[in-house]
Amino acid sequence: MSPAQEPAQVDRRLVRVVAALIFDGQSVLVQQRPATKRHALLWEFPGGKVEVGESEEEALARECREELGVEIRVERLEERVRHAYPDFDIDLALYRARIERGEVRRLEAAEIRFVPVRELALLPFTEADRPFVRRLAGQDATRG
Repeated sequence: MSPAQEPAQVDRRLVRVVAALIFDGQSVLVQQRPATKRHALLWEFPGGKVEVGESEEEALARECREELGVEIRVERLEERVRHAYPDFDIDLALYRARIERGEVRRLEAAEIRFVPVRELALLPFTEADRPFVRRLAGQDATRG
């Protein structure tokens, strides 16, 4: 096939995003996206985009300061997913994190709360976060 006959490649934008898995006993911290943003009022794990020049861990610490008003310690990568939305791809890394300083505050989200792991699947999560919810619910079921 000549280059003129090859199917055109669509350049899709890849967005690198990090999220925090913060436990409080058997509950996990989640936040509801603002009504004014894309994926309005869907639930997600706290976090955000990785900026140019930042490591994933630095981005997650920055996002937690901006969104929650807390300082965290990033402990380890739990899982990574890649999800294709209609107009971009997302590379989403979920990191286990622990709050080191501060009290959780709702600075950007519509709502924020600790939800028991077994109840996470009852909330409408963003598509990219759903694999994490399924995995966490499966782990909780095996704990009995």
